[in-house]
Amino acid sequence: MAPKTENLAGIYLEATPAEISEETTAEFCEFIMSQFRALPFAVQASDSMRYETVEDLFADIEKEHLWVSLETYGADFYPNPFYGFAFLAVHDYDHYLTHSDFTLEGEIKAYRAIASRSPSLEIQKILYSEIVLKSAGYIYLGHPPEPKLVFA
Repeated sequence: MAPKTENLAGIYLEATPAEISEETTAEFCEFIMSQFRALPFAVQASDSMRYETVEDLFADIEKEHLWVSLETYGADFYPNPFYGFAFLAVHDYDHYLTHSDFTLEGEIKAYRAIASRSPSLEIQKILYSEIVLKSAGYIYLGHPPEPKLVFA
C-alpha cells in the first residue's frame, strides 16, 4: 500500500472528529442540494445496489440514471439522511465528469472537481474529509471506516 494512502488513512482514523458550526452545516447542505438539483439524470436509492466498477457507474449515467446505495450514509453532521444521499449522487457524477476511478488518485481527482465549485474553504475542508480522507481510510481498512469529519 502506498505511503500516501497510509498517511491519509492515519489522519482520518486517528483524528478527533471536527466540530462545525450550524452556519457551516447549513451552507454545506445548501451547496450539496444546489449541486444535486443540477444533476442531469434520475437518481434512485437502493438498499443493495453498489457500483463495483466505474465502468458500471459511467454506463448508468450515460443512460441518464444513477443508483445510490443507502448503506453508505451515516455522517452525524447531516440534518437528515437525504443530504448524504444527495452528496453521494453528486460525488458519483464528479467521478464521471473527471473520468476518475475509485482509487485514491481517482477520489482526489473527483474531490478537486467539486472543490473548484465550492463556495468556501470550510466547505472544501468538509469535502476533503468526506472524499479523500474517508476514502483513504476505506482503502486502508478494506471496509468503510466509522464516519466522521476530520480537518487535517
